[in-house]
Amino acid sequence: MRPRSRRRTAVAAACVVLGLGLIGGAATGAWLTGDSSARSAGTPYAIGRDAWHSVPVDTLFPRTLKGVGAGPGGTDRTWNRIAVAPDGDCAGGLDPLLLTTLRPVGCERLVRATYADATRSGVTTVGMVFTAADAAGMRALGTRFTGQKLTARTDLMPRAYAPEGTVAAGFGDRQRASWTVRPLTEIPVVLFAVSGFADARTVADPQPAAAAMAPGAATDVAQAGLGHEAKGLADRVERGLRGTVADLAEPPE
Repeated sequence: MRPRSRRRTAVAAACVVLGLGLIGGAATGAWLTGDSSARSAGTPYAIGRDAWHSVPVDTLFPRTLKGVGAGPGGTDRTWNRIAVAPDGDCAGGLDPLLLTTLRPVGCERLVRATYADATRSGVTTVGMVFTAADAAGMRALGTRFTGQKLTARTDLMPRAYAPEGTVAAGFGDRQRASWTVRPLTEIPVVLFAVSGFADARTVADPQPAAAAMAPGAATDVAQAGLGHEAKGLADRVERGLRGTVADLAEPPE
């Protein structure tokens, strides 16, 4: 090969390598920075199903949540996150009967976090079951929960997450005081919250959030506002999840 041909070949090879490097660098930059132009829009169901690992934990479970008017009598609430549980399957985080009830929609992943109120007198675990169901399956589950009043059954209470070394360390099955369970229909998620006293006292008569918040409710659970705790935290985590999925589902500009 003549010298000039060798030089031309070397220059061409260098251009190819440089071009590939620029393309690879641009792609890597998009992945690291989350450049919206590198993402394609998806359906809320597809995005919602993957949110347990594609959305930052501080977005799913913010470190602090404000509940303006969320307490008894319209008082304000502030909740601080204590700990986030490792994501896992549903068998370790749900009672057997609740697990059986959710079996028709499947369990892709379970994520949970526990919060304490500003006074650290109440603790609440909020969780999300990411399902394998389509829209029809989630609607059927929602209809079943409503029609059979499953949200009021104490044997379908979700389990608490009680991280050691925290104010919620004694938050076990017998300490569960109030709860809510919600199959969502716009995204494949079953959202729940369960609250209790931070002093680890046993609760003999737990109440669903709706009952504990009813006018005139006079039980210890109701008077402590634990129904408001469960509902208030569930409301805000649900609202955040819906907003995040809606934003991600918008087509990139």
